[in-house]
Parts: sequence; C-alpha cells; structure tokens
Amino acid sequence: MNSTASLAPLVRNERANAALSWLVAAVVAAVAAASATSDLAWAAFAVGVLVVVAVPPVAFRRPAAMLPWEVVAGVAAPCVWRAVATTPLTADVAAYVSVAALALVVAVELDVFTPVAMTNWFAGVFVVVTTMATAGVWAIVQSASDLLFGTRFVLPAAPPLTDAQEAAAVDALMLDFAAATAVGVLAGGVFVYYVRRYADPHGRLPTEVAEVVAE
Repeated sequence: MNSTASLAPLVRNERANAALSWLVAAVVAAVAAASATSDLAWAAFAVGVLVVVAVPPVAFRRPAAMLPWEVVAGVAAPCVWRAVATTPLTADVAAYVSVAALALVVAVELDVFTPVAMTNWFAGVFVVVTTMATAGVWAIVQSASDLLFGTRFVLPAAPPLTDAQEAAAVDALMLDFAAATAVGVLAGGVFVYYVRRYADPHGRLPTEVAEVVAE
C-alpha cells in the first residue's frame, strides 16, 4: 500500500500534538459519561468517536502517533455541542456535524491503514455521501422507533395522523435532510482545503511506522 503521498501526512508523531489530541479525547470521554444517563444513543456515538480516534496509537503501539489535534477537535466539538443543545434542530445539526467530522477521520484512517487509497477530492465526496446516508438511515430508525415503541422522534402523534400532522412530519424530515446535506458539503470542502493548505508534509509518521504504512 502506498498512501503516504496522499492523506498519511495527517498522522503525526509530535508530542505536543499528541498531548492536545489526548486532552480532546478526554473531553469526549467526559461527554460520553455525562450522556450515559440521559441519552444512551449519543453516549454510544461518543464512545465510537473515541474508538476511531484511538486507532493510530493502538495500531502503531505509540501513544504519540495521533491524528492532528485540530482534526480530533473537529470531531469532539459537535459532541460537546450536541450534549448541551437545548432545541431538537440544534441537536440534530450537531449530530450531523459530528457524523461529517467522524467521516473525515475514517477517510484518513482508511487511506493510511488499509489498501484503500483516497485522493483529497474523493475523501471530500466520501464525507458528503456518508453524512447524507447517515441522515437517511437515522430517519428510518427514528420512524421505526415511533411506530414500534411509541416514541415521538418523527411522528408528532400515534397513527393515524391528520393531514397537518403528516405535513409537519415530512417538513421536519426534509429540513433534517437539507441540514445534513449542507453540513456534509461544508465539511467535505473544509477537509479538502485543510489538506491542501495546512497539512504539514514534514509532520509525518515515524520513519519505521511510515515504512510499514507504505508497504
């Protein structure tokens, strides 16, 4: 696999960067613990973020082999935002931002640690598609929960619904899909810009690790 010329430079082995990245990861862990009693699904998502962020140091057995702290912070910030959001729409947008940011990290790690090699532009498209797909799957899960368990994530009341209630539910879903698409496009564009402009080509993996990745 030869990915060090594409996204691999984003994985650094700098002590200061690793310290900041682990600090951000600790914040995500705190969010997961705080959400465990009030929002189990979101707590599980935060744990998933921690798992994905921990892939480089675990794979290389080096605590310092972390992604850039700003990338990790990009995943953590929406997690914190979602935990303190006071309105459903704000919470949903935060969730989509988190998914988009997580897709960025997954794109980098797929490129670095697997035979899959992504160019910058394809990684951006991957983020957009992943965010939109997640919005669709999440809508299906919420609708199924409303029908099977009586929750009110999408449906405002138990079926049968009035025409006004159906229209309100559809409008809410369309707004969610539009928000997810906008967030995905923005995140994909930011990622491509960041990689091209600010990814430090000198902040690469340790020599022995880079040789493994390049095989």
